[in-house]
Amino acid sequence: MAGKRPFGNPVPVSDLVSQVLDPVMRKRAGLSIGLIQSWEEIVGPRIAAKSRPEKLQWPRRVSEDEAFRPAVLVVACEGLAALHLQHETGEVIGRVNSFLGFEAIDRIRIVQKPVAAPERALRRKPRPVSPSERSAIEGKVRLIEDEGLRASLERLGEAVVGTRRR
Repeated sequence: MAGKRPFGNPVPVSDLVSQVLDPVMRKRAGLSIGLIQSWEEIVGPRIAAKSRPEKLQWPRRVSEDEAFRPAVLVVACEGLAALHLQHETGEVIGRVNSFLGFEAIDRIRIVQKPVAAPERALRRKPRPVSPSERSAIEGKVRLIEDEGLRASLERLGEAVVGTRRR
């Protein structure tokens, strides 16, 4: 038993997540994780930054004998990306079908709505700490024996004091 790992071979987390999410995505939206992950490669970075595939709408089949009909890919876009995507619809349909390996879609429906998460306000850098503030911080942590802990607390103190207004 020497040399055997008790938990088997390591597996990338993305593979595990895909195994769990793919069936859910297929059932709820008709999409695969692969399409979502490869969206930038399919449409290019300019459009991918402001769009994302939402779902595949398959036409209802009345009977089992009815011929296969391709789906409609619903894509959420914001702003100018909708116009760019509309202009390149034919090419995107071809690329998506090539990615999926069969003629899965024949149309794209564009839904305009916010796609990107709102950008967070950037935190300002703390201001430099004055010598009197530095000595006050050092005075508060001087009794701590552990060098590493004391240095960490000094850095924390400088960060806190540096964010305050004078």
